[in-house]
Amino acid sequence: MKKFAVFGNPIAQSLSPTIHEMFAKSCGEDISYEKIEAPLDGFADVINQFFMQPQTIGCNVTVPFKEQAFSMAVHRDEAAAMAKAANTLMHNSAGELCAYNTDGIGLVADLKSTGLELTGIKVLMLGAGGAARGVVHPLLKAGVARLHILNRTLEKAQAIATDANSDKVAAVSPTDLLSHYDVVINSTSASLSGTLPEVPDSILAGCQLAYDMVYAKQTDSTVFMEHAKKLGARQQMDGLGMLVEQAAAAFTIWTGKEPETARVRAFLRSR
Repeated sequence: MKKFAVFGNPIAQSLSPTIHEMFAKSCGEDISYEKIEAPLDGFADVINQFFMQPQTIGCNVTVPFKEQAFSMAVHRDEAAAMAKAANTLMHNSAGELCAYNTDGIGLVADLKSTGLELTGIKVLMLGAGGAARGVVHPLLKAGVARLHILNRTLEKAQAIATDANSDKVAAVSPTDLLSHYDVVINSTSASLSGTLPEVPDSILAGCQLAYDMVYAKQTDSTVFMEHAKKLGARQQMDGLGMLVEQAAAAFTIWTGKEPETARVRAFLRSR
C-alpha cells in the first residue's frame, strides 16, 4: 500500500484525503492518505520522519508550511521556484526531496474545463501573495497574451512581474488598467472574511469570467462571485475545481496516472 499524507496547521478541514482516495479507486491504486497536523515549530522533523516510513511515496503541504517545504527541497519545479512555495513533495530515486507547486496547473485545468480558450486572452490578477505567484508560469504556458497584477502594494506586484521575466506580465495601478480583461482572477483571501478586493466595477462588468480562488463552502458562490454577477460578468467560478485539479496533478506526479476529476468535483460540490 502506497502511503501519502497532507500536512498543515490546522488541517482538520482538509478535503485532500477524500479527493485522493477517489482518485486512487478510479486508477486502481491501493493507498493510504492521512491528515497530519504538524507543530508550527517542527514541520521539518515531521516531514523527515514521514519519508522514513516504509512505502511512503509523497505528501501534500498546505498553510502555513508551503514556504518551508520549498526551502527543504533539493530539487524544485519551475512553478515552485516562482512561488517560493511548494504544495507537493516526493523523493526521487536517489532519495532526494523534490518540491512541486501544482496550484497553477490546477487553475489552468479548471479554466479550460469551462471551454475557455486561454491562448491570446487578457488576464487581471487581483492580489500579489503566494497564491498569485504560484499560477503565473502555468498561465503563461497556457498562452495568455497579458497577465496584469493589481495589488494594494504595487511593489509586491512588481516583484512578481520581475521574477516572471516576461514582457506579458506587468504590475499595474488602478490608473494603468486596460479597458477590458477577459478573465479577472481573485487570488486574495478577501472572500473568506466576506470582503471584496479592490477593483473597478467596470472591469468586472466587462469580463468573460470572474474567478475566485477561494471555494464556496456553504453556498454556491462567494462574495466576489456574487458581486461580479450583479455587475454583469458573464460567468463566475470559485476555486473548488482548482482544488481538485491541483490534487490531480500531484497524484500524477506521484503515480504517473492521470485521474478523472469531473466525478470528484461533482461529489464535493454535492456535499
